[in-house]
Amino acid sequence: MDAEINALVDELRKNPGAAVLTGAGISTDSGIPDYRSQGGLWERYRPVSFRDFLNCEASRAEYWRRKKEFYTVLIRAQPSPAHLALTHLQSLGYIRTVITQNIDGLHQLAGTHHVLEIHGTARVIVCLGCAQEFDFESVLPLLRDDRAAPRCPDCGDLLKPDTVSFGQALDPEKLHLAVRAVQSCRLLICAGTSLAVEPAASLPHYALRAGARVVILNRDATPLDGLAHRFSRGELSPLFKALEEALSRAHRPRKPML
Repeated sequence: MDAEINALVDELRKNPGAAVLTGAGISTDSGIPDYRSQGGLWERYRPVSFRDFLNCEASRAEYWRRKKEFYTVLIRAQPSPAHLALTHLQSLGYIRTVITQNIDGLHQLAGTHHVLEIHGTARVIVCLGCAQEFDFESVLPLLRDDRAAPRCPDCGDLLKPDTVSFGQALDPEKLHLAVRAVQSCRLLICAGTSLAVEPAASLPHYALRAGARVVILNRDATPLDGLAHRFSRGELSPLFKALEEALSRAHRPRKPML
């Protein structure tokens, strides 16, 4: 691992102000299940599409039953060593923007700034009618009846986590900011993501076309490994912890020009 860490240290020292794209693999050490691995959420459940959520009460109830299970995990989850290491590296100037596919809010809980949640956040519940927002913990008492989906206490319309479901459009402004972040950096680190879900999977291509270096850190192979300047297999928490310790011993880099 020493050679890998030394290589990553070199990448970040030469290219401070990096952008980081994270996926489910960074949160598994926090107890958040991933989607694609054996026993993951996609193996256990068929996703409820946004269209079904809007048009079918049974689908809405099933959606919320699954969310209730997820929230029992989320309410106890704490940032992993990888989350905390990213926050420290950002404070040292090595990282500028974190783009995440995750909906768990653990980057912010770890103290990271400039986080783009391109798939939204499960920590906010939004009314699809009046657009009022609620903290997810305040909605948990409404989930006692598994046969019905919760409704807005003010207008009576549907409540839904502020996340992107299958068939639901991403926030174009967030996507624009994510593309701009990878086009303006000199180094993009993809950590804990399979790079198999669009549009996140296209972000490394934007970075490469803009002349940035791309590093992939993931437990399993990804479709873009052959395009990366460097890739590393393994668990993220020990890797980022070692990277943090190595860079903390080095001099603070010059802040990149904005």
